[in-house]
Amino acid sequence: MSNDVPEQPAIPPLPDHQPADPAPANSTKRHLGPLAAGLIGLASGAAIVGGTWAITASSGPDRPSTFTLEGTFTLTEDATSDGDGGCGGRYDSGYDDITEGAGVTVYGASGDVVATGQLGDSSLKSYTCVFDVAVDDVPTGEKFYKVEVSHRGTLQLSAEEAENGELAASLG
Repeated sequence: MSNDVPEQPAIPPLPDHQPADPAPANSTKRHLGPLAAGLIGLASGAAIVGGTWAITASSGPDRPSTFTLEGTFTLTEDATSDGDGGCGGRYDSGYDDITEGAGVTVYGASGDVVATGQLGDSSLKSYTCVFDVAVDDVPTGEKFYKVEVSHRGTLQLSAEEAENGELAASLG
């Protein structure tokens, strides 16, 4: 073995001149300032959000139209004055749950609850107590509806009867 170091290749010399600047100092190209860039970004973002909202708002399922189920509910037995100009079931009669504010439940054809309300104003007429009924936001499109006052069972109405305010239920 010899102690001779092999000859290394020479490093090429550096060029005598610097590469050309991509943007010469006398260029007329201007850069956006931070304020202008921010305003453009804000406007672009607002346009994207607004466009997305418009597309999704108009492409979703339509909310079903609704109606107010109206009519009367009459307690024909053991009705008594409530002392405030209205009436209800006598407290010891088994009808004491039939008062202004008692729950009214509306069921659709599939048996699901579609709306709820309550008995409205009442008046004592010939020993009977007549309540106004008005249940808001009942969705249209059912074949029929069932209406229940308190826990007293259901009364079935056709869609036409329900939508025309023809509820006329009684108990007693």
